[in-house]
Amino acid sequence: MRISQTVLASTLYLLLLTGITATAAAGDKVDRIDQVSPSDKKLDKKTEERGRYIIKIAGCNDCHTAGYAEAAGKIPEQDWLKGDTIGWRGPWGTTYATNLRLYMHNLSEDQWIHVSRTVKFRPPMPWFVLREMTDVDLRAIYRFIRHLGPAGEQAPPYLLPDQEPPKPYILFPSSQEPSQ
Repeated sequence: MRISQTVLASTLYLLLLTGITATAAAGDKVDRIDQVSPSDKKLDKKTEERGRYIIKIAGCNDCHTAGYAEAAGKIPEQDWLKGDTIGWRGPWGTTYATNLRLYMHNLSEDQWIHVSRTVKFRPPMPWFVLREMTDVDLRAIYRFIRHLGPAGEQAPPYLLPDQEPPKPYILFPSSQEPSQ
């Protein structure tokens, strides 16, 4: 009788283990759908719409698409995220909005996730917002930008605080109190 109880317990254990493994594998497959290789040229409609939506609501185009804010967002999608030559000047120096289409073209999806989680960009880039996004959202952004393809020119390089940037540029207020 003891042998049959041991066999029964072992069989139940194996069935339970198989069920847990199958469930975990099914869950893993769902996760992998969200982590398709960037070399896969197809962008599913759901991911494309998600990436487009996040880019719009997160304000990516406001800085990274020339003339976007002035045009009230009426810039054709093929012109999105090519960077801008308007400088952002402050105590840190002068920064320019990166051409994200060229930037993402040189990164793998996993590198983008790593950058989003670890790098502190100079102002006005809200790097801290990237850290709050889910991996699924960051991957949707990456895939959408990669879907747009590389285009445009590199943004001007960063300038040190003592270097005068060419106009136009946006002057950030200093954190120091103005003298009277």
